[in-house]
Amino acid sequence: MAANLSLRARLTVIILTPLVVISWLVGVWAVVDAQNRADDRFDRALLSAALAVSRDVAVSGGDALSPETNALLRDSFSGPVFYHVFAPDGAFLTGYATPPVPVGAAPVDARGQQVFVGIHQSREVVALRFVDTMQVEGWSGDYTITVWQDLSFRRALVRDLVRSSLLVISLLVATVALVVWFGVRFGLRPLNDLEDAIARRSTDELDPIQRNVPEEVTGIVNTLNSLFRALSQNMAAQADFISNAAHQLRNPIAGVLALAEATSNAPNGAEAKQRTADLLQAARETSDLSQKLLLMERAKAFTPARLRADVDLSNLLRAVVDNVATSADDTVRVDADIAPGLRVKGDETMILEAVTNLLENALIHCGPTLRQVTLTASEAHREIRIEVTDDGKGIPPDDHDRALTRFEQLGSSSGSGLGLSIVDAVARAHGGTCALRSQERGLSARMTLAKG
Repeated sequence: MAANLSLRARLTVIILTPLVVISWLVGVWAVVDAQNRADDRFDRALLSAALAVSRDVAVSGGDALSPETNALLRDSFSGPVFYHVFAPDGAFLTGYATPPVPVGAAPVDARGQQVFVGIHQSREVVALRFVDTMQVEGWSGDYTITVWQDLSFRRALVRDLVRSSLLVISLLVATVALVVWFGVRFGLRPLNDLEDAIARRSTDELDPIQRNVPEEVTGIVNTLNSLFRALSQNMAAQADFISNAAHQLRNPIAGVLALAEATSNAPNGAEAKQRTADLLQAARETSDLSQKLLLMERAKAFTPARLRADVDLSNLLRAVVDNVATSADDTVRVDADIAPGLRVKGDETMILEAVTNLLENALIHCGPTLRQVTLTASEAHREIRIEVTDDGKGIPPDDHDRALTRFEQLGSSSGSGLGLSIVDAVARAHGGTCALRSQERGLSARMTLAKG
């Protein structure tokens, strides 16, 4: 079936195809049935004529047939009937001088009757022949009686019967086709209303479709409404992100511009050098903030189905711990307990950034009492667990959710407020979660990744 065929045409073809096949089978059956009924009807007429001839021959000795028999032979519904009678000794007794000659062998039924197609005066005929034991003018014996009629009458009757049957079938099929064609058109009207409802939607209006639709398209409408809701939420989240990002970048960019102007107006070389260093630091912080914003959006756009790279997580985590340990204060010890052979399907860059944020978050925000930061990694229940614990000041349980929200800063500590929210976004992109848990001393931040 053509891909661009309309739904109306598809349904019509689907409904009418089996109907046409059934009609064809019914037509074949009608032809066979008409032939059988015609044969039975004609054979009974021939038998009646033969019995009438046999009776009259026995009564009149073959000299004459009764008026009733003549009328039967002359006015049969299937055309005139001809007859021939042989005496027991094979002599011609009455009727037409030459009986028909069978085409092939003439079958004999259980009653001793023969019905066959034969040739009589170069015309095809159907004949019935049977033997009747009777006495005619003192002569007793088996008399052979043959009656026949032109085959054309029988064929004409079959044609009429078949024509009538096929005409009725054709009219029924045509009627059903019209009913289906216009019925499908009427039945598909709710789809036109649904099309109008979808056409009214735009990027500014993604409200759910509230239309009464047939049960068969309820799933489509529900799927569309789910898509509209997801798009609305995504667009709202993007709008919120852009607003927050613009707010977060406004001050750093303004600071960079102010430092650049101050550097150009420095009164001497030493002051210019100091202002240049401040400008470089501000630019680095602004660049770091921009990269974190882009990483968060990238993580939100990823799904587990799109993460196919095989990451050697054990080696990656050791490298991150070593790198962070070199930049930590001498008063803080950074340890690791990483199970060997950990591997995961994911994005190596995003995992690297998320683990780095976990460690740096502990080093930056845990206060002056921080002395120990430990990263542990293991596999359990088809997931990888990466946990960073510290002995710092910790975070109150009531603030755990806030700490995972982007741009949220607890207290007066420095930072962008994106560290833990990036960890949460990366974990979700890898089919996992991020959770905080307060300890007797310090905080535990756990990130899980699905193995894929």
